[in-house]
Amino acid sequence: MPLVRIDLAAGKSEQYRHELGEIVHQAMTELIGVPVDDKFQIVTEHPPGGLNITPSYLGIAYSSDIVLIQITLNEGRTVELKKALYQRIAETLQADLGLSPEDVLISLVEVRKENWSFGNGEMQYAPAPV
Repeated sequence: MPLVRIDLAAGKSEQYRHELGEIVHQAMTELIGVPVDDKFQIVTEHPPGGLNITPSYLGIAYSSDIVLIQITLNEGRTVELKKALYQRIAETLQADLGLSPEDVLISLVEVRKENWSFGNGEMQYAPAPV
């Protein structure tokens, strides 16, 4: 169950923000086995000055169009799957939304399955008692 947080500067259309989320979700379903109906996303726009980001890092220059994507998900994916996910998201955002791959920052936060509750105060992914 991924929880996706997408942060970007204010000013993009509702359609643009929606498509951002759809691109991330589709990449996760196709590459890392996320079920199609497992979509929990928070898209947040920030006013001018609301994102305090370095102009460049590791030789990558960022513009005011930078998008920060944080995905909290169950641990266990291989490095190869993560690389493929990063690449697919950046390539599709460029192809579909014209977003420069340099402006796509992705962070994965891996957690154990017992760290989720989907409602009712229950731990749905808890290991069964032995």
